[in-house]
Amino acid sequence: MPSDAAPDQSAADGYLQRAHLLAELGRYDEGIGELTALLAAEPGHVPALTMLARMHLAADRPAEALAAADTAVVAAGGTSAREPAASEPPAAETSTRDMPGAVPPAAGAAADETPAQEAPAAGEVVPALVARGFALLDLERWKAAAATADEILARAPGDAYAQRSAAALLSASRNGQAALDAAWRGVELSPDEPEAHLVLGLVAVRLQLFDLAERAYREALRLDPELGEAGQDVGVARLERRRYAETLEHLTAMADLPVARPDPARTVDAGVRRLLLSVAGFSLFASVLVAALAPASPGASRLFAVLAVAGVAVLLRRPATWRPGLREAMSRGLVVPVYAAAAAVVLLLVYALVGGPWPLVGAITASVVAGFTAFARR
Repeated sequence: MPSDAAPDQSAADGYLQRAHLLAELGRYDEGIGELTALLAAEPGHVPALTMLARMHLAADRPAEALAAADTAVVAAGGTSAREPAASEPPAAETSTRDMPGAVPPAAGAAADETPAQEAPAAGEVVPALVARGFALLDLERWKAAAATADEILARAPGDAYAQRSAAALLSASRNGQAALDAAWRGVELSPDEPEAHLVLGLVAVRLQLFDLAERAYREALRLDPELGEAGQDVGVARLERRRYAETLEHLTAMADLPVARPDPARTVDAGVRRLLLSVAGFSLFASVLVAALAPASPGASRLFAVLAVAGVAVLLRRPATWRPGLREAMSRGLVVPVYAAAAAVVLLLVYALVGGPWPLVGAITASVVAGFTAFARR
């Protein structure tokens, strides 16, 4: 029997990988077909069920997403969403101010949906619970979505993804201090993840903490300048991020608040600076290696210098990505690292042509200057 396990697992991984690639291309129906084939052989395959739920969410089919997510939760050891849609209170009783006029429920309102025992596989059940929560929100089943968020918080108190996901679900379904606490906890657990700050901004807007919302969103943009375009993403890999960005933009528009956008100049400078650091680091490494080879084999060291210059040319093979903003970046303080990096490459070429120790000394010095000055201009 053990000999059969590896091929089965390999086949399952193949279905999942193909489904994921199709989803990232926006071909959700084809990806769902791959998952359906896998689930026909393994009906309780939790990752496949969870991905299926996320694909239905991305394709705006919340009812199908809820069915798949609920099956995944049960297969992972969780509990099914037991509350029928008919028993859901109207949006005006459970939503926040930015949804039709909400009043937060009592602290124990969702206690009847808390599972009696903790699931044995929180690592698998939490993503399935998050997908279920999003599907419930899309179906406007606010109380069940809040109960799902409470379950996520109970199962994974130390997981950043779980905390920020639960915060987003609570913010949209019930709001209040619990959502803010979970959002803060998500930031504390993963301060370098832009999604954590994005959720904090989302929760803060719904609580009318507009200064906090603006600071959180600016920090998210600092960590990932492309976050402002997250609403254009497709696929399931960044499903949560896309939903959070779209919702935050919608809420800030309703509240007539300015949403921070990526600074084009800062984005260009960051790209040029990364390129300069790459060129400086490569030139320094090559110069030191050439200097080490020179005493034993001057010819080989000069040949390696030629190869190093060719390597820098490969780094710069797409001038359209950096040349348009290079002059402007130099005018904003990057002139020294640009010229130093160029000097390092030229001096390496001079050594390759004429030899001698001084071009190598100059190349090493210029590389160090380029690297330090580019790094200092962050």
